[in-house]
Parts: sequence; structure tokens; C-alpha cells
Amino acid sequence: MRRPLRSVLIALGVTVPITVLLALGFRGTNAISSPLVGHRAPQFSLKTLDGSRLVSLAQFRGRPVVINFWQSSCIPCRQEHRLLLNAYKEYGRQVAFVGVSYEDSVSDAQAFLRQRGGGWPAVSDPDGETAIEYGVYGIPETFFIDRSGVVRYKRIGPVTAPLLKRDLSSIMRAPA
Repeated sequence: MRRPLRSVLIALGVTVPITVLLALGFRGTNAISSPLVGHRAPQFSLKTLDGSRLVSLAQFRGRPVVINFWQSSCIPCRQEHRLLLNAYKEYGRQVAFVGVSYEDSVSDAQAFLRQRGGGWPAVSDPDGETAIEYGVYGIPETFFIDRSGVVRYKRIGPVTAPLLKRDLSSIMRAPA
């Protein structure tokens, strides 16, 4: 009887401090350090999900841009989608939005957007090259680029309404 109790106490002695450290480490704003922040955003030219046209970062020159890497089966992507839709409706005339389908089938991504709505260009990154250029390692990831083409913020995980509003306001105010 003493050995199982001792094992439990030892396990708790190890797991509780680790859990507390992890919780403290992840309580921030989900901003993450990235070598891209403060530097020009990598250029890309990708086909829309329906294959009808190419979308490139260069076509948005002079406008702030939000690039969101997402996947149709990603639960956090589903959670943040409504916020992105609302932001697009409010700021879409001043800020360009681009959704990059990450490691997803075109048909699943198209079904996701038919069900949940969209409006901004949704593109496919079939070989993952753009995701690699942006340093994406989990989804969703969202990049906020000012009108001069400089990455100002990288967010990992679903964006929140307050952060989305703050980051959008910041990139809209930044000089060209």
C-alpha cells in the first residue's frame, strides 16, 4: 500500500511543477518570436483553391495584409474563422486578407469555406513552400504585414478578437 502511494506522490512531484511551468509559459498573447518580425515578408504567388487565378503578395503592395495559414480539419482554425470573417467585413476595404490552405485537400478546404463563408482570396500551398518560407510549424498561424511589406506580428493559435483588433489597427497606422 505504501509503494503505490509513494509512486503517486513522486509522479505528482514531477508533473505538477511541469504543468505549472507550461501553463505560465502559454498564458501570453500567443505572439511568438519569429525571424520574420521586423523584416520584409516572403513573396509568394499561389493559385486560388479553384485554380482560376494567381494571388501574390506583390499585388497588395501599399496595403496592410493579414495572412492566415489554416486547415479545414483544424478545430482552432474553425474557432477563429468567425473572427476573421468579422474582421474582413469591417476592415476588408483597408486591409487585404489571404487564407493559405495548409496541408489540406483542395476539396476539403473549398467545402470548409462554402459552409463557413469567406470572401478573401483562399489559396493552396500544395508543396508547402510558402509555409516553409514563413516558418509555419503549426496551425492556425496568422501574420500581420504593414503597408511597407514588413511582418509586424506572428500569432500562433487562434486569434482573439482583442488581439485581432489591436494588430489590425497597428498595421493600418504604420506608415508606408
